[in-house]
Amino acid sequence: MTDASPLRFVDNRQKYLQFVTTTNEKWKVAERAAQELRRLRPVPPALRVFDAGIGDGTVLAHLLRAMHREYPTIPFYVVGKEISLEDARLTLDKLPDRFIEHPASVIVLTNLHYAESPGLRPNTEEKRQRMVMRHVALDGTDSQTFGEQLRDLDDWLVEHWAVAPSPKTGNPLYVTPTALVIHRSDQTFALDNVIPQLGDHRTDYDLVIASQPWRAKTGADFKVSKILCPLSRSLRSHGVLLGIQSRGGDPAMEIVQKIWPDEVPFPVDRHELLAELHRALDTDARDFDLMAFPDDESTLTYEMHTLPSDLGSNIGTSTLFAAWNAAIYVAQIDDQRVEEASRDGRYLEATEAVLHEHGGLWFHDETFVIRRN
Repeated sequence: MTDASPLRFVDNRQKYLQFVTTTNEKWKVAERAAQELRRLRPVPPALRVFDAGIGDGTVLAHLLRAMHREYPTIPFYVVGKEISLEDARLTLDKLPDRFIEHPASVIVLTNLHYAESPGLRPNTEEKRQRMVMRHVALDGTDSQTFGEQLRDLDDWLVEHWAVAPSPKTGNPLYVTPTALVIHRSDQTFALDNVIPQLGDHRTDYDLVIASQPWRAKTGADFKVSKILCPLSRSLRSHGVLLGIQSRGGDPAMEIVQKIWPDEVPFPVDRHELLAELHRALDTDARDFDLMAFPDDESTLTYEMHTLPSDLGSNIGTSTLFAAWNAAIYVAQIDDQRVEEASRDGRYLEATEAVLHEHGGLWFHDETFVIRRN
């Protein structure tokens, strides 16, 4: 970030990891994504999946297991977009056993932008000339050996996953456009038509997962033009994009509004997004089904992990801190305002009051589906 810009709360690493480990959001997202698998119509040479923001790799790991159960004999081609070096590391740590259960897998990690990642193609000729694609063919037949080889990539990751702040927004941008292609060496021959090469730009995905791929307060036009529209166009015939974003209207939002009564963290709902997408697709809109669903079908609810003993008459400080952290992380409150609110005890009092009133803490996401005809 530039010196004039406050650190965005959503980019704070420690708070992100605390949110991930104290809620079951990743599990719920993966379960919802798995529901779409049986509706797909994959064609040779592989079932093709794009994860628009792999985070720590939890959703991807769950989804890969569900994919194997649904399609145990079909080769997988999976691309995951992630700008964070630490998230790339965490994802690699979850992959070794996936190559044991489903040997016919090609998994690609890339730091490219959302519009560039599906085809592994940077958006300018200058960046295409600098594009680095490394192929890693894992030797051996056990997950320990695979894990050791993936950990040996750390120095290379540090070099190629470097970021620099955007001079306009302060958001992190890649320095070197990079893709890491991983598969088993004993599957190289069978996967010849699946393994991407530098210069290949195939984008016909069966499934695209777009879970929280944007800042919530960003306008619909930006979300659609930079993310949703190019991801939709990357679908093959009968391909599905599952979109998930925070909705509010839950106890977590009550905590936020006790401190910031006028806060509206989720101004763009799924209906506005899909209406803007319909406009952006123009005449191609007739090739897509844009499905917002009624509220009861769209809502995905997840919760903070607690034990009954955690929510007694005296709630422990660690539970209060975890609940506060989760609430303001989802609402994407920047660090400067969080610091100001933390100068007195009101934020903990507000958190405790909501936990007592509801007997826990849960959150609402909303989902929508884009299907190519």
